[in-house]
Amino acid sequence: MATTVFERQPAAASSIAAMLEGSSLSPFWTDDAPGPERPALAGSHRADLVIVGGGYSGLWTAVMAKERDPQRSVVVLEGRRVGWAASGRNGGFCEASLTHGRENGASRWPEEIDELDRLGMRNLDEIEATVARYAMDVDFQRTGALAVAVEPHQVGWLEAEDGFLDADATRALVNSPTYLGGQLSPDDTALVHPAKLARELARVAEELGVQIFEGSPVTALEDGPVVRTRDGVVRAGQVALATNVFPSLLKRNRLMTVPVYDYSLMTEPLTAAQLAELGWEGRQGVADLGNQFHYYRLTADDRLLFGGYDAIYHAGGRVKGAYQDRPESYERLASHLLTTFPQLDGITATHRWAGAIDTSTRFCAFWGTARDGDVAYSLGFTGLGVGATRFGANVMLDMLAGDETERTRLRMVRERPLPFPPEPLASLGINATRWSLDRADHREGRRNLLLRTLDRLGLGFDS
Repeated sequence: MATTVFERQPAAASSIAAMLEGSSLSPFWTDDAPGPERPALAGSHRADLVIVGGGYSGLWTAVMAKERDPQRSVVVLEGRRVGWAASGRNGGFCEASLTHGRENGASRWPEEIDELDRLGMRNLDEIEATVARYAMDVDFQRTGALAVAVEPHQVGWLEAEDGFLDADATRALVNSPTYLGGQLSPDDTALVHPAKLARELARVAEELGVQIFEGSPVTALEDGPVVRTRDGVVRAGQVALATNVFPSLLKRNRLMTVPVYDYSLMTEPLTAAQLAELGWEGRQGVADLGNQFHYYRLTADDRLLFGGYDAIYHAGGRVKGAYQDRPESYERLASHLLTTFPQLDGITATHRWAGAIDTSTRFCAFWGTARDGDVAYSLGFTGLGVGATRFGANVMLDMLAGDETERTRLRMVRERPLPFPPEPLASLGINATRWSLDRADHREGRRNLLLRTLDRLGLGFDS
């Protein structure tokens, strides 16, 4: 069985240890841009709209609910701190795709893919316009994205695509000896500071009149609808559930997502000499084409974020802080970073962290309503929610209003994915699929019987 470039050219153990020594086990983004603390919900309240979840999905819903109707009273309930979970732990790739890439969307909704592409690009344009309108300090840069082939068989996947670049042209954009080809998409991706985006959405929401309560995990959703926390209750006209990877308040959604852990490193700021060695003047977001892929980018202060590859599911499907500490994943990332950029040997990581992705069986979000249309939900973004959560928030608001729109008419929006099986079948199936994806990376992309069967069923697993 063939080896990958990261196995053929591993970094020295001493370089890996030196990179990780002294790094903080915490997300760089939230350490870099902490938001203000807010009170917990206490006592009895009323609101026209209660939003459960203070990440991107919930905050976009709050902002746009007030933009649609400034007189509507809106309450956001967050179990911890605004943006502390996936919204403060991702790579900051704000992409136009609503379907986790065009290929995934085209395979599932071929008759709608052009419309989905159009709506996705419009959604990204509207995010950019919102950032400008409210003067949001989120380090927004419309850099585009570069997909890179690092194995010979991956070059063939790109050669027929628009924007194909050979090895020399790819390395002229970003200088890595691992690059054999690439594809540049100049308009469909922006980079943001994830925690600043959450912080600024919360600021804008509050300036529009939204009440945000932190430290207020919801314990029950009752008919009415009534939303209860440990110390308070809100009687709501309507409820929007933006709970991401955490257990759903609706029984029908308990098996619709599983938490998959993704790992990241952040380096110290690169020097002028190091930046010159890399080139990367366009500052594009980069991802390679493996089934187990890496994503990486420069920050506004010239740090290098390097994440991905491992996508770990823990039996039982729980979200636990202990799952963040996985030395083998960080060591693997450090090795792969130095294989990708050997000219950075000697650089140190300041932060290492993990976050749970709300993976669905169709790799992208889904929606629905409950309780006679008074409750809407949006979840299952599968790691590509920085931009798509805004689209999802609009879908929830359309559904709660009972409006038929170009969004709610989409088959992609009207359909629900297949659920995951209960344990222990979930663990067996997910880990067998992860093993198969790894084998495919070692077999020139050739997929085994399990993966081909999942493809035919519309199921699967992706990091």
